[in-house]
Amino acid sequence: MTGRGLTATGLGAALWVVVVTTVGGVAAAVGVWSPWLGWPVAVLAAVGAWWAVRGLPAVRTAAAPGLALVALVLGFAVYAGVTHSEHVLPRRDAASNLQAAVSLAATGERVVPVDPSVIGGPRPLEDGDVTVASAAFYQVGSADDPAVQPQFLMAPAVVYGYGVWAGGPPLAQLLPAVVMALVLLVLGLFAGHLAGPWWGVAAAGLTAVLFPVLNVARGTYSEQLALLTLVGGLLALTLAVGRDVPGTRRLALVAGVLVGGTALARVDALREVLLLLPFLAVGAALGHRWVRPFVTGLAASSVVAWGLAVLLSYRYLGDIHASLLPLVAMAALVLVASVGGLVLWRRGRRLPGGVVRRLPDVVGALTVVVGVGLWTRPWWMTVRQDPNDPGARYVAGMQRRQGLPVDGGRTYAEHTVDWLSWYVGWVALVVALVALAVLLRRALRSLGEGRLEPWAPVLVMAAGSTVLTLLRPGITPDHPWADRRLLIMLPFVVVLVVVAAAWAARRLVSSGRPWGTPVVAVATVLALGVPAVLATWPFRGVGVERGSLEAADRVCAALGPDDVVLGIDGRASSEWPQTVRGMCGRPFFVAATPVRQDPQRLAVLVQELARGASSSGHRLVLLAADGPEAIEELGLTPRSVADLRFPEEEHALDRPPRRTDLGGVRVSVAEVPLR
Repeated sequence: MTGRGLTATGLGAALWVVVVTTVGGVAAAVGVWSPWLGWPVAVLAAVGAWWAVRGLPAVRTAAAPGLALVALVLGFAVYAGVTHSEHVLPRRDAASNLQAAVSLAATGERVVPVDPSVIGGPRPLEDGDVTVASAAFYQVGSADDPAVQPQFLMAPAVVYGYGVWAGGPPLAQLLPAVVMALVLLVLGLFAGHLAGPWWGVAAAGLTAVLFPVLNVARGTYSEQLALLTLVGGLLALTLAVGRDVPGTRRLALVAGVLVGGTALARVDALREVLLLLPFLAVGAALGHRWVRPFVTGLAASSVVAWGLAVLLSYRYLGDIHASLLPLVAMAALVLVASVGGLVLWRRGRRLPGGVVRRLPDVVGALTVVVGVGLWTRPWWMTVRQDPNDPGARYVAGMQRRQGLPVDGGRTYAEHTVDWLSWYVGWVALVVALVALAVLLRRALRSLGEGRLEPWAPVLVMAAGSTVLTLLRPGITPDHPWADRRLLIMLPFVVVLVVVAAAWAARRLVSSGRPWGTPVVAVATVLALGVPAVLATWPFRGVGVERGSLEAADRVCAALGPDDVVLGIDGRASSEWPQTVRGMCGRPFFVAATPVRQDPQRLAVLVQELARGASSSGHRLVLLAADGPEAIEELGLTPRSVADLRFPEEEHALDRPPRRTDLGGVRVSVAEVPLR
C-alpha cells in the first residue's frame, strides 16, 4: 500500500472510534443503543471517516516498506488474537470492560435498572442488607429504583460491544488485537515520517515485541483505544504543523478531534491535552494556520467526551477525584499561562536575547539531569501513600505472600525507571535520554529563530507525559498489570532510539561508510530487541484465564429462567454479579459484607429473600465462589457447577514478571427451599 492509503487507514480507524463512541454514548444515555441503530452508525461512521481523511497530506513511503509494515501489523493481530486472554470475571479492568460491553449490547442502556420486585420489594436494599453493586459496577438510584452503572468510560463498551453483537464475548475478545495492530500501523507511519520508511517498520516491530504491548493487546482494555486516537491525532498534528498546502486545515481539524476524543477512552488523556496547550499558543503567535482548526476539533471532542463522562460515569469520576481535580487545576493553569503568554507576545513582549540563546543548552542539560535523577530515586527516596488506603492493604498482602518486608504504604513509584528497563534495557534508555536532550535543544533553537519544528509538540508532550507518569504512576505496583502505565513511554523510547539510529546511520553513510546502515540497524535490534524478546519470551504462549468463558457458560446453564441469584461470599459478590446479569440474563443481588460475616443474620436474610422471590414467581438461588462452605453453613447442600484451573497473571512487586500463576474458578449453587 502507498503511504497515502496507510495514513488514511490509520487516521480513519481512529476517527471511527471517536464517532461511534460519541453516537453510542448518546444513544446509551437514553437507552436506544441497539444493533438496528449501531450497525448503520458503524457503516456511516466508516464512510464519514474515510471521506474526512481522503486526500489529506500523508506519510511518504515506498511500496516495499509499506507492504512490510502491513505484513507486520497483520501478523501481530493474528498472533495476539490467537493467544488472547479470557478476561471474563471482573477482577481487573479488561473483564470489567468486557462485561460493560456485554451489558450495553444486551440492554441498549449504559445505566441499567434493576427490578427489586423479584426479591419482594426494595426493603432489603433500604436496610442495607443487599446491594446490586460489585467490582467495577456501582449501585446508583434509590432503593425503590436501583440501577447499575459501569465504572469506566464509554469507548471500550461501545467498540467491544460490536464484537458482542457479531459473535458474542469470544469475538469481542479478539477485537483488542486488531485495535493494537492499528496502533502499531500508525506508530510505524509516525516513526517512518521522522526517520525513514524502513526505520518506521523497525519501530513498529520493536514495539510489537514489548510484553506490555502484547499483554494489553490480548485483553479488552481501554489503553489500545486511547493509543489509537492519541497517536493518530499526534501523527496528523505533525503532518499539519509547518505546512500550508491543500488539506492542511482539515488535517489539523482531524488531529484535534482525535486528541480530544482520547478522553472517550481514558480520563488521564487530559494530561496530554494540557501538555499541548503551550504549543498551540506558540503556533498562534507565529501565525500558523493549523492552530484554529486544531483547537476547534480539540474543544469539540473534549466537550463531548467529558460530557459523556460526567453524565454516564459520574461515580467513577467521584472515586478518582483526588487525582482528577489536581489534573484539571493544572490544565486550567497551563491554559491561562498559555493564553497570557500569547497576549504578551502580541503586545511585543519578548524574552531577553541572552535567555533565548542559552535556553536550549540549559534545557538539554536539565533533561539529562532529570533523567539521571529519576533513575537514582531508589537510592535516596521511598514513595509512600496512606497505609489505610485499600491499595495499600492489597500491597501489604502481596508483600506477605512474597516474603518481603510488610510496608503497605509503599507505592514503589521510585522504581518506575526500573520498570521501563525490564522491557527495553538500559542501553536503549540511555540512548533515548541523550536523543531527547538533543532534540529538545534543537527544537528550542529553532523556536528562537522563529520556526516551530513539526515534531516539537509531540516531542514535548510525550516527554512531559513520561516524566509525570514516572513521578506518579498512580497504579498498584502489581506487575504485569501495572505495566499498562508504560504504554506511552515504551513506544516513545522506541521512536527516540530509532530516530537516533537513523541519524547515526546517515552520518556514517555520508562520511563514506556504506556499511553504516546495516551495522546500526543490527546494533539497534540487539540493544532494544533482545531485552524486549527476553522479557516477552516466558509469555509467548496463550494468554491468561483461558476457561473463564466455559465457567460462565456452566453457571448460566445451571440457572433456570425464573431464578434470582444471591452472592454470599467474597468472590461471588465481586466477580459474578455482572457476569450473571449480562451473560446469563438473570437478576443478581449481593449480600452486604456485614451480613456475610454473620451466618445467623445471613440465614434470616436468605429466607426473607426466598419468600420475596417466591411471591413474585421466582426462585432464590445462592451462589458461592470461594468454596461450598458458605452454602453448607446455611444447612443447604451445594451443587458444584464449575471447577476449572487456568493460568493467571503473576503478581510481582519488586521484579519483572517471569511466569504465570495458577488460578481458577470454583462455583457452587444451591436452591433455597421455603421454610
